[in-house]
Amino acid sequence: MQTLLLGADAVEDHAAMPAVIDAVAAAFAADARDNTIMPAKSYIDLPQYNGDFRSMPAYVNAETWDAAAVKWVNVHLDNPSDHDLPTVLGTLIYSDPETAFPLAVMDGTVLTRLRTGAAAAVATDHLAVDDADSLGLVGAGTQAYTQLEAISSVRDIETVVVADRDAEKQQAFVDAFAGRFDVRAGTIADAAGCDVLSTITPVESPIVEREWLGERTHVNAIGADAAGKQEHDERTLLDSKLVIDNYEQCTHSGEINVPWGKGVLTDNDLHGELGDIVAGKLSGRTDDDGITVFDSTGLAIQDVAAAHVVYENASADGDGTAFSLVDTDTS
Repeated sequence: MQTLLLGADAVEDHAAMPAVIDAVAAAFAADARDNTIMPAKSYIDLPQYNGDFRSMPAYVNAETWDAAAVKWVNVHLDNPSDHDLPTVLGTLIYSDPETAFPLAVMDGTVLTRLRTGAAAAVATDHLAVDDADSLGLVGAGTQAYTQLEAISSVRDIETVVVADRDAEKQQAFVDAFAGRFDVRAGTIADAAGCDVLSTITPVESPIVEREWLGERTHVNAIGADAAGKQEHDERTLLDSKLVIDNYEQCTHSGEINVPWGKGVLTDNDLHGELGDIVAGKLSGRTDDDGITVFDSTGLAIQDVAAAHVVYENASADGDGTAFSLVDTDTS
């Protein structure tokens, strides 16, 4: 048996967004039914390099498929300036849960971007108004591109407003999508007034005011991924139907972590986890709902789901580089 090596281009080529969205939705539902195993994310802090490593293992039984994987990912803040490397680099090992054979080793950086977009799309599908046709984006980095690709797969997005303090990034985003959408650069307030808003920034103090949001805006809060980070006004979190991806992760490092730590938010302010909505255990958007918020920290089960799509499609197409990674001799 051989292991399949899949680089960034191969991952992107074999991860059709609708299929990734479906797989991620299935993983959320499996988690709600206790058909997943997902140990807590573990950290190796390396202050001498201004970075850290994170280990994210998981198993998913989605009824029609099951899979296991572990992602080894980092955040090294000095990489772009000191080493001409991305801040985040990821590698994923995708294994056969029955035999533990490593079926594939693949790029985890593109995979993370894709599954994060897919998770926002799943949340948008369940929490945004059905006729949502405008999307606001705060942050014009790589994830903004994936947010638009994913969310436009579940809603008929026509108008896009992107806000970013880097005017070059902002314009590059506008230019990239000008032929497909009515897309323009705007302020954070402009973006916040759209039917759907995704915020993808590393800020530690709120930058989106409550009064800027539309009466029925759905918010995907993506940027807060560590303790101390927060993108949104506490009033927004208190006023909204508030949905999280995972209780332990969100209270520790999600959008809600700062107000949670101060006691501003409690269990009573949470509607529940997205998996319970996907599985039909909790309601999604109802006619009585105004603002909805999805606090997305990113889960290892999402990585497994996306990797499943990539591996199956790459195998079917005969793509990737097969190589002998482990000794399988039993003699």
